[in-house]
Amino acid sequence: MTTVPEGTDRRIGHALLDAVGGLPLFATAPLYRPWHLRWGATDQEVQGPMPGDDIVPKASLNATRAITIDAPPELVWPWIVQMGYRRAGFYTYALLDNAGLESADRILEEYQPPRMGDWMPMAKKVNETTAFKVKAFAINEWLLWEKPDSTWAWKLVPLEGGRTRLISRLKQ
Repeated sequence: MTTVPEGTDRRIGHALLDAVGGLPLFATAPLYRPWHLRWGATDQEVQGPMPGDDIVPKASLNATRAITIDAPPELVWPWIVQMGYRRAGFYTYALLDNAGLESADRILEEYQPPRMGDWMPMAKKVNETTAFKVKAFAINEWLLWEKPDSTWAWKLVPLEGGRTRLISRLKQ
């Protein structure tokens, strides 16, 4: 008899509810795509430079998103560098983005600190088209992932009161 680890049914149930709850967003995507491509970002952040902009200068997809986090950059940084499929996840819908596994709720030391050339997988199969590689970074300031046809940059801007403005740009 096969036993299921305790809590597995609950995790799968939550993942399914998250995915079903997100389906209307995917179905109506064309209506909100312009907003989604710059979610949370100011005009200055959308138009401002990011690491790696020169690598894909004429991208057909250019999405700049931003959020303010109530923590200093040195506390945000470890969460960013550990992202990836079957790593810490993507802190989003587990069923859609991480094969049903919940995203990490703690810092995973095995992914700290990043090293040049480290893979940041987006899917189970890891290669140059399914995963980014760490191209460059400045600890607690910015991180650049690269694939042959795209880049994903992260910038952490310190704010007053120990907060961070996290700006992300995906170009493809």
